[in-house]
Formats: sequence, structure tokens, C-alpha cells
Amino acid sequence: MNLLSHRQGLAQRLVQVRAHTLALAAPLSPEDMGLQSMPDTSPAKWHLAHTTWFFETVVLAAHAPGYRPVDARWLPLFNSYYEALGPRHPRPQRGLLSRPSADEVLAYRARVDQALADFVAQADADALAAAAPLLELGCQHEQQHQELLLTDVLHAFSLNPLLPALREGSPPPVAATAEAAPPGDDTWWPRPGGVVEVGHAGAGFAFDNETPRHRVLLQPHGIARHLVTNADFLRFMQDGGYGRAGLWLSEGWAQVQAQGWQAPLYWQLAADGLPTAEFGLHGLQPWRSQAPVCHLSFFEAAAFAEWAGARLPTEFEWEAAAAAAQPYGPEAPGTGDCSGLFGQVWQWTRSSYDPYPRFRPLPGAVGEYNGKFMVGQVVLRGSSAATPNGHARSSYRNFFPPGTRWQFCGLRLACDL
Repeated sequence: MNLLSHRQGLAQRLVQVRAHTLALAAPLSPEDMGLQSMPDTSPAKWHLAHTTWFFETVVLAAHAPGYRPVDARWLPLFNSYYEALGPRHPRPQRGLLSRPSADEVLAYRARVDQALADFVAQADADALAAAAPLLELGCQHEQQHQELLLTDVLHAFSLNPLLPALREGSPPPVAATAEAAPPGDDTWWPRPGGVVEVGHAGAGFAFDNETPRHRVLLQPHGIARHLVTNADFLRFMQDGGYGRAGLWLSEGWAQVQAQGWQAPLYWQLAADGLPTAEFGLHGLQPWRSQAPVCHLSFFEAAAFAEWAGARLPTEFEWEAAAAAAQPYGPEAPGTGDCSGLFGQVWQWTRSSYDPYPRFRPLPGAVGEYNGKFMVGQVVLRGSSAATPNGHARSSYRNFFPPGTRWQFCGLRLACDL
């Protein structure tokens, strides 16, 4: 690729990603953009500013000669967790940042966008080559925050008695799916044991936590051909699933008791305990039996698997199945052996979020991106309906604490053969 084409490709990539974030936030009022409904979420305005801060601090300040921050006072406000890049405003208090205003944050984005465009157009070949991986990292980082913006706004809207919708119209129709079944049923896709390679390979972007590629030994097992549905999970509930301590991991059972969990987050139940509606990006919608169950914690997913006489797949079982079912990537039609691998719900695995053998964080501040979170979290695989197009891949390792419910998380089962 010649230098001109390289510049044009980087410029186009930046414009597309940055514009999509603005499009997601466009329906929000200034009041909506300042909401922080719990310490684990962030205001939409903060997401807009933080993704801009990332480009300003990691790319422009380091690689654009003479660049000065738009407002140096804002740098600690929008730093998330990068110790190497200075102090940070406390995460639980991001909702207190009424200033800068939403309009000022949008103007901040515009200023940094122009500076990025100027840098890409004018930087010499060496400077552009050094910055190009960070520009792509910034785009991938922003795509992560695009989904977080939606999940965080959804949680805030769920606490509003008006239950406002972020998107107009009705949600997409549910794809045909099968119900969960016990081991031995033809619902299972038998998978051979043996040594397989996992992790990112070849060209294209990957986060450092997807590397290095390495070999793992899998035992013979089965992967459910379909995601667990709302109807499946309702049977678990009706069989007393939330009241049977023997199905739950100890920490999960403690959360059930402390928080009074009775159903997935955002389900509305009638007096007889049956679900009538589910809240989502399109507002309150009729409950759909064949929709993939969503907004489950790892603890709920693991309890359901125990109830079903099955288990959750390991992340490596999931990755090997995804590579076999969709050898050309998440956009490929696949073989039909597994449905819903991508684009519906993130799928909890039974794998702790740990480093791969010989993993080393990236040098510099971006080394804090993933490595320091590799404790006390669980890996999810796939992608959700809120994941931006082009952001998913079979080696992608999403991760959250096991009690997380406000993300678009569901499950598929696995079994031993």
C-alpha cells in the first residue's frame, strides 16, 4: 500500500468510527447524557469525552509535534485507569461532572477530530507508521465504548418509571432457534478432543489479550447448536431455580439472597411469576419466548447449566467451535452446526480471565489496557446485537466480573462426551 492510500484508509476509518459514536448518542438529551446509574456504569457524555481523550493523549500528544490539549484541566476527568498517564477522577463520581457541558464535549470531539485529520494528512511516513497501530487501537477502543454507551444508558433508562426507549420501532425479529436439551440429544454438536491452536493468528487487529497463539488440549465434548432462550430460562425459574442453593456457586447464591434476584435483569413479571415484558433498547416490549435469554450474570448462567445437567463451555471449546463453524469470520454464514455465535448475545464461558502462556503486555501506557485486569473476572465469547459491525472475531476475549448483569450477556451450553 502506498503512503497516500494508507493516509486515506486511516482517515476514513477514523471518520466512520467517530461518526458512529455520535449517531448512537444522537437520540440523547443533555440530561440523558449526564446520567450515571451505578458505579459500574459511566455517563454517555463521559464515553464521548473519554474516547476523545484517548486519541488526544495516546496519539496526538505523543506523535503530533507541538500538539497542546484542548483543555489540560479535562485530562484527569476523562482518564479511565491509566496510571502512567496521570491522575484520574473517581469512577463512581463521573455522574457529578456537569461541567464540561454536553455541548463542550461535542466541541472537544470536533477539535480533536480535526487535529487527527491534520495529523494523518501531514505526518511524515515514519511518524505515521509509528502512530498507525495506536490509531487502530483507538478505533477498536472506541468501538468497545460504543457498546458500553448503550448498555450504560439502557441501565439508567431502566430506572426511570417512564421506561424511555433509546431506539424507535420494534426490535429485530427473533431467529428460529431450538430449546436447550440434556446431553445425548441431537441439539448437541459433537466436537472431537485433541490439540487445537487458539488465539489470534494472521493479519488484522487483535488486542494483546488474544495473544500469543498457542496450543491447548481439548477433551471430547458437545457444544449446543443454539443459544439458551427465554423459554428455556423460564423453565429453570418455574422449577425453583432461584430458590435452590444446590444449583449455585457460593458467591452467586449470596448475591441471589442479597439482591433478591428472581429473573434476568429487565424482565417484568406478573403476579403469577410469568414474564409479560422485557425492557431493552426499544423500550418495554412484549416478552418473546424464543429470544436468546439476555442480561444474565455468570452466576445465573452457571446455575442454569447445572440445572440442565450440562455445563458452560470453556473459552477454548467455544473458540474452536466458532472457527470450525465460521471459518471465514463472524460475517460468514457458517456451516449450520452452531447458530448465534455472533451478533445476538455475549456468551459466558467457564474460563477465568487469565493471561495466555508467554503473554506480555504492550510497552508503554497502552500496556495497562488489558493485562492488569487479569484476575477475578470471567471470559465471554462472541458478540451481541449492540457490538459494532466488524468488531467481532472468534479469538476476541470479552471479560467482566461474574456478577455483571447489565451487559448483553447470555449463554450456550456444553457437555462432556
